[in-house]
Amino acid sequence: MRPSARRSRRLALPALLSLFTCSLAFALASEDTKKEVKQSKNLEKSSISKKTDTDLKGIVFVIQSQSNSFHAKKAEQLKKSILTQAADLTQEFPRVLLLHQLAQQEGAWTILPLLPHFSVTYSRNSSWIFFCEEETRIQMPQLLEIIRRYDPSKEWFLGKALHDEESTIIHHYAFSENPTVFKYPDFAAGWALSMPLVNKLTTRLKSEPLKSDFTIDLKHEIALYIWDRGHGPPLTPVPEFCTDGGDASCATTFRSLLPLCGNPLKKEDIFVAVKTCKKFHGDRIPIVKRTWAGQAGRIEYYSDYEDSSIPTVDLGIPNTERGHCGKTFAILERFLNHSHDSISWLVVVDDDTLISIARLQHLLSCYDASEPLVLGERYGYGLGTGGYSYVTGGGGMVFSREAVRRLLASKCRCYSNDAPDDMVLGMCFSGLGVPATHSPLFHQQIPALLCLQG
Repeated sequence: MRPSARRSRRLALPALLSLFTCSLAFALASEDTKKEVKQSKNLEKSSISKKTDTDLKGIVFVIQSQSNSFHAKKAEQLKKSILTQAADLTQEFPRVLLLHQLAQQEGAWTILPLLPHFSVTYSRNSSWIFFCEEETRIQMPQLLEIIRRYDPSKEWFLGKALHDEESTIIHHYAFSENPTVFKYPDFAAGWALSMPLVNKLTTRLKSEPLKSDFTIDLKHEIALYIWDRGHGPPLTPVPEFCTDGGDASCATTFRSLLPLCGNPLKKEDIFVAVKTCKKFHGDRIPIVKRTWAGQAGRIEYYSDYEDSSIPTVDLGIPNTERGHCGKTFAILERFLNHSHDSISWLVVVDDDTLISIARLQHLLSCYDASEPLVLGERYGYGLGTGGYSYVTGGGGMVFSREAVRRLLASKCRCYSNDAPDDMVLGMCFSGLGVPATHSPLFHQQIPALLCLQG
């Protein structure tokens, strides 16, 4: 995925004229060029107004935060930075909201259900809702300069534009004939909605409830909802919304995806469980062993067949072609009851998942193992109708020992061995009040691996 490119045109001059004629033609061409430039500027002014007098108090900042203590601390640090910069600019403080504090209902992280709240609470005194992630860094003078280019009385959807190079299942093969035509925002760079657009979306949400069963890639799904098959505005690319931070004109930048929290966790503190079955012993397991398994301090392979050459552990659960709920719960019970109590973390992966143990050691050093934590790539199911969030299994699932203990102490279990393990776990943990914690380092599809690669 990359930002969309711009193309330019060149004017050609006749080559077989006299010097006088050539000079005259050049002059005429220059006049035509000036007219084109003027027309272009007029078109720009018709869509983007003259600079407005928007100030910080007209912007509501929404940090897409999470309730886990590590993430909540990061969000508070960003909030402090925003307010400090506002004070330095001698402007009234803007409203800075932490997403995880706005509502206790499951699925607030999908943002759309909260738009009615934003409309009712802020539409009278605010012009913009600006969303950003915990690691987004904002330069307030540049951000104000950019926001002032856009008429706040019109409907605007602003962000750093991404597009698919090819159609993909996680976007339901949208725009399969030419996936590059549809742009969606890079959340890491920040994105903004004008209040008239928030109000319009609120009206639509009230009359037309959200229908999608699954929430898989939120940024793409939000852009689709706003675009509304051409009835709503497309994303307007803002080049100053950045993630690399190399340009002084950038209003936003983004820190590294891999947080650094001091010394990495010891690899012996991480227990890795690889789910496999007999038919994959000969082709998948050798790849796991040649790539990343040697980095693991503690690793076991769980199968429906005991193979001493690997070795595998037969959990007594028959292999299933679809979900693997029975196998996963057996792994959780074995971890809690038969592994050393000193092992703080359990990582459950499929036999076709690739990970980097070294990067996982850095990542997990940021989290408190005494807290119930379920970490990975977060999906949602039925969130518009009282559903739940879950960590998708294909990208790997990380559990703190405390999370496993609470789960197994409850009565929540698989309704069948072939139930989808990740979804059942999400339903169980939701009932226990343990949220799915999202990390952009985990990926279920394209690339179908943990981005904790070394």
